[in-house]
Amino acid sequence: MGLEGLDFGEIAGGVSPAYLETLYQRYQSAPDSVEAGWRQFFDGLEGQAQRPSWGKSNWPLTTTDDLTAALDPTQMEPAPKPAKGGGKPAPAAAPAAPAPSKDDIVKAAGDAIRAQLLIRTYRVRGHLAANLDPLGLSGLRELPADLKTEYYGFTDADIDRPVYLGGTMGLEWATIRELVNILRANYCGNVGLEYMHIADVEERVFLQERMEGKDKAIDFTPLGKKAILNKVIEAEEWEKFCARKYVGTKRFGLDGGESMIPALESLIKYGGQYGVNEIVFGMAHRGRLNVLSNVMGKPFRAIFHEFGGGSSSPEDVAGSGDVKYHLGTSTDREFDGISVHMSLVANPSHLEAEDPVVLGKTRAIQTIAGDLTEHKMALPVLIHGDAAFAGQGIVWECLGFSGIRGYNTGGCVHFVINNQVGFTTSPQFARSSPYPSDVAKGVQAPVFHVNGDDPEAVTFATKMAIEYRQKFHRDVVIDMWCYRRFGHNEGDEPSFTQPLMYKAIRSHAPVSKIYGGKLIEQGVVDQAWIDDNVRQYTTLLEGEFEAGASYRPNKADWFAGRWSGLHAPADAETARRNVETGIDRKLFDSLGRTLTTVPEDLTVHKTLGRVLDAKRQMFSSGQGFDWATGEALAFGSLLSEGYGVRLSGQDSGRGTFSQRHAVWVDQNDEHKFVPLTTLPHGRFEVLDSPLSEYGVLGFEYGYALADPKTLVMWEAQFGDFVNGAQIMIDQFIASGESKWLRANGLVMLLPHGYEGQGPEHSSARPERFLQLCAQDNIQVANCTTPANYYHLLRRQMHRSFRKPLVVFTPKSLLRHKAAVSSADEFLGDSHFRRILSDPNKPADADVKRLVLCTGKVAYDLFEARDAAGDTGTEIVRIEQLYPFPGEPLVERLKRMTSLEEVIWAQEEPRNNGYWFFVEPFIEDAMVKAGVKPQRPRYAGRAAAASPATGLMKRHQLEQAALVANALGHDVREEFRRTAGNTTTTTAARPAQAPGS
Repeated sequence: MGLEGLDFGEIAGGVSPAYLETLYQRYQSAPDSVEAGWRQFFDGLEGQAQRPSWGKSNWPLTTTDDLTAALDPTQMEPAPKPAKGGGKPAPAAAPAAPAPSKDDIVKAAGDAIRAQLLIRTYRVRGHLAANLDPLGLSGLRELPADLKTEYYGFTDADIDRPVYLGGTMGLEWATIRELVNILRANYCGNVGLEYMHIADVEERVFLQERMEGKDKAIDFTPLGKKAILNKVIEAEEWEKFCARKYVGTKRFGLDGGESMIPALESLIKYGGQYGVNEIVFGMAHRGRLNVLSNVMGKPFRAIFHEFGGGSSSPEDVAGSGDVKYHLGTSTDREFDGISVHMSLVANPSHLEAEDPVVLGKTRAIQTIAGDLTEHKMALPVLIHGDAAFAGQGIVWECLGFSGIRGYNTGGCVHFVINNQVGFTTSPQFARSSPYPSDVAKGVQAPVFHVNGDDPEAVTFATKMAIEYRQKFHRDVVIDMWCYRRFGHNEGDEPSFTQPLMYKAIRSHAPVSKIYGGKLIEQGVVDQAWIDDNVRQYTTLLEGEFEAGASYRPNKADWFAGRWSGLHAPADAETARRNVETGIDRKLFDSLGRTLTTVPEDLTVHKTLGRVLDAKRQMFSSGQGFDWATGEALAFGSLLSEGYGVRLSGQDSGRGTFSQRHAVWVDQNDEHKFVPLTTLPHGRFEVLDSPLSEYGVLGFEYGYALADPKTLVMWEAQFGDFVNGAQIMIDQFIASGESKWLRANGLVMLLPHGYEGQGPEHSSARPERFLQLCAQDNIQVANCTTPANYYHLLRRQMHRSFRKPLVVFTPKSLLRHKAAVSSADEFLGDSHFRRILSDPNKPADADVKRLVLCTGKVAYDLFEARDAAGDTGTEIVRIEQLYPFPGEPLVERLKRMTSLEEVIWAQEEPRNNGYWFFVEPFIEDAMVKAGVKPQRPRYAGRAAAASPATGLMKRHQLEQAALVANALGHDVREEFRRTAGNTTTTTAARPAQAPGS
């Protein structure tokens, strides 16, 4: 933007005198040739200098002192007034003072420029001198040298003379003393603002207008001050009450940071006034119970019931539960007739892990509400600890979402409870920056540093933060400096590691005493008012404590709202139930046209053109449907039925292996066309995500929490990379329903398969997922046909419950000639098959060897078995590994009356993959079917520290060995068949061991 309408301070910083003189010369000859801001400045300066009759001073002036005195408006004499009609003419006016010279203007401008530089420096660095630490351990912050007037050449003789400011800070003229007093009050009080790193001028001006000026003192009405004090009292008395009733019990109290409670109240109140109708909160342990009770409105008796060991859920609802300071809740609060729905996301102990979940949930709420332009209706609020905000990388991953298509939530309010210690580590040993909030400056978020002993200042900062967020849709940070009155938990002894800090804390008055005393001095309240509020609140807590003994939860809220119509599976059999997921021919053909029709204004890549030609042939012939087409049919059919589909991953538009092509890019101007977005009813999103696993997977989990009517998928670039998101898998996806009774239908697509690409591009670590499987918590599948994958995705939405789904997706099978499906497999009453039969199986009575497997290795086994002319071996694919399809496997085994052995074959090393998980299930099925011998045999790679070799020749030897072992073939012959006539080396010998 131009300089029109800006105050002079926005344009003058860093200007050299030489440039100023040149600019002034241009202004004199052609005023319109200079920027409007400079033109206004010179107009103002000349207008002041050319006023008539300047007392003792005459032009030309030779010194800056002369010019300053001449421009002092207090020395101006009024010009004579003209006589009224009929009288004598007015006395002639005194001769006008000579016009100022170029040198005079430059000198006057030099003073103004130095003053502007001083203002700018306070804007940039004033926070370094702010009064932030309630404990005063660092004393009053020393004023940095560049905030002192002498740094800019102002002497003691200069500070009481007026300087022209041209409207900056609402001032035309001010003395340096006046200016500094205003700047220190604005930027060096109990609030220190960092905002000059923001590139957008409008945003900076917005913040300046609310911070700067001689009338910008923080002030609340008497009623507002009472409300703030009352919430501080409630916050403190809550912690005291819990300490008395539950001596030694961990509660991770807010003691020392109680000013956050009235601040959050203001966030809800002012957020509602600015258009917010839903807030999603996320926070860790510290102060969580206080927020649950005093902000979220969770019944006190329910919390006391949980303190006593009771469940937060109705007695007829299963689940492991969790400690009380991990639990979430939801409620509605009303301020000034405006209702705001609030939810607090449940969280594990893993710091900041809930951050992406909150953002994803908020994004889903905004999508459902159609609020993806202004993002005003739903607000994410994250409450952090100082050490975690600075130390956990997930914080940066989440900040990085703030302006990205598909992940932007219109700005998150971050509230940092800055205890100035992390567990037992002091800040200077925990981070390399002055503030824990410095990471947020990377996304140009403004940061309000504020003294936690001043509840009005904290509330003021929070009000400004929500106003900024609602206007500019950007992240904003409140860094509340406070302290932790006790240790990391109430049983710790903090003086072991911070003796001086805790000596100061023991003698430091609580916030209620400090602020209450201030209001007593102001005459807003008296001590009796305070005592009465304490007594009333404590009496309320005592009554609720008694009620907690008999409290029983009677309401389950996790299948309300958007989740209405869904439910938890009644038992394990329900979780295994299939539903019909085929579609009719009319829709099938229509989707075929959508997936193969290129708009006239789109020039596609020539290779994509060939891909589309192949797809047209599939739909024409009804044969040869590949993996990507089967997937697209699943997406398109769900969209046509009114479901949403959201796919997120690092290369999801094109597909890691150039297989999906969900987005077509014009080769001339790069405009994009997404065929599935042209379908009616459902919303389709395919997003190339930031290069993140932990943050993006958490975001999609949060999205799926809020929207069970959308098929939400996260795709790893390679399945191995999922280990970067292990916290989300362990703490949320696998256990969230059991701990917090929150169902979730997230799908994880993890490319997996051994093709000799090395240890980091082969295994999605299926053993880790299978180890987490219990109580029907998740689903794990490894499909081998496009049609079965299609049905699996459709089943995810068509069942009446939601469970996370882990799919090990193929790489080589994406284009394997045998891994195809026919049109009939997508139609009619077809459904997902947990077990797939052998396409060339012998008669049941002739089967002597049964090889069970999953995934891509099945095709290697088919090829080798058929090449050898083996008619006594059947190969059965286990397409769903969990819940394990035990009952259909038993039925198959019963029909194989001549069976001599059962083998489990896998590509993965023995200590990886599926073997340790499936072995007891297979054995159980064999026992139930009466098969002898009653134990399966393993055929696969030997146990290994690395999941795969990086040497192609070794890979081929290992693969040949495991296939030969499973089928009873000679390993040398198998290797020759698959890799050519290569002499078997000693490298193959270790790979033969698993079959022995």
